[in-house]
Amino acid sequence: MKTYAIAAIPGDGIGQDVIQVGMKVLEALQEVRGDFRIDFESFPWSCAYYLEHGRMMPEDGLTTLESFDAIYLGAVGFPKLVPDHVSLWGLLLPIRKTFDLYVNLRPCRLLPGTKGILRGKGVEDIDFVCVRENTEGEYSGVGGRVHIGTPHEVAIQSIVFTRTGVERIMRYAFDLARRLGRRKVTSVTKSNAMQHNMVFWDEVFAQVAGDYPEIAHEGVHVDAMAARMVRNPETLDVVVASNLFADILTDLAGALQGSLGVPPSANVNPIRDVPGFFEPVHGSAPDIAGQGIANPIGAVWAASMMLDHLGEAEAARQIMAAIEALTADGGVLTPDLGGQATTWEVGDAICERLRVAAPIS
Repeated sequence: MKTYAIAAIPGDGIGQDVIQVGMKVLEALQEVRGDFRIDFESFPWSCAYYLEHGRMMPEDGLTTLESFDAIYLGAVGFPKLVPDHVSLWGLLLPIRKTFDLYVNLRPCRLLPGTKGILRGKGVEDIDFVCVRENTEGEYSGVGGRVHIGTPHEVAIQSIVFTRTGVERIMRYAFDLARRLGRRKVTSVTKSNAMQHNMVFWDEVFAQVAGDYPEIAHEGVHVDAMAARMVRNPETLDVVVASNLFADILTDLAGALQGSLGVPPSANVNPIRDVPGFFEPVHGSAPDIAGQGIANPIGAVWAASMMLDHLGEAEAARQIMAAIEALTADGGVLTPDLGGQATTWEVGDAICERLRVAAPIS
């Protein structure tokens, strides 16, 4: 029997709630299937950990994570106590950069039975995938401040694009489109205003697209893309964008799905020689933590993506089938999707659907 070692980092706020549900769903699935086992080891790395230890994770935290097959995270952040840039740069970004998890994959799909915010747009209209460059770009961390505290203080933050980084994320997007049978890759740019890095981005995109003649390609300015996602999401198949642009646009994509509690996120290196990092897109929402109203679907969907990355494609499909059956029925949903169920009731309902469903062949 295959055994997978998973590092669970519940993190802050509702991350504690939704990861508890996700782990319960994975445990139910392994009982149903009986052909693999998941061994979880939980780590308390969070803003609470920072307040006690002065850092988001131990000095050897990244070395500790190396031995795991995957990392499963709830959410990180407690801005009233720890500035967001401290929590982000203290935990999430070091994991992404150290393990070179240069692909951030975020599907945007309206689940059966749910209602998005767009009038007249249904499940057949909202179904695309965002591929986010995950290790450089606007989040490279290059810059600094001088004359701090004086009237002429200066802050500089530089955007860094490398040919290696840009080309590989674009090739991943085209390869994904080919694998999924998608017809088009759309690149998000702003080269009309950013005449160096985004012009470079456009040039590399055109070069890479030439190697995939069967797949249509186009470039769209980021502001126009925001409008297009709202007006014509059905025109999108695979979207590739830089770190910041994709970060912002995929929050908008979450709104298209009816709630930011729905979309998942996978941070991976396609070579698969390092642990991938899987999490819901939503934040920690500490104001509602422990109240049982957080939507766990994003975390459970992220668990499905984790299984797929580990090579358990059938098990991943079983989780998605259970989620889709749940939303199609509509009887057990959290308040953000118009229901009255608790976080844990949704988790229990997904587990029950896994237990009664026939195995997917």
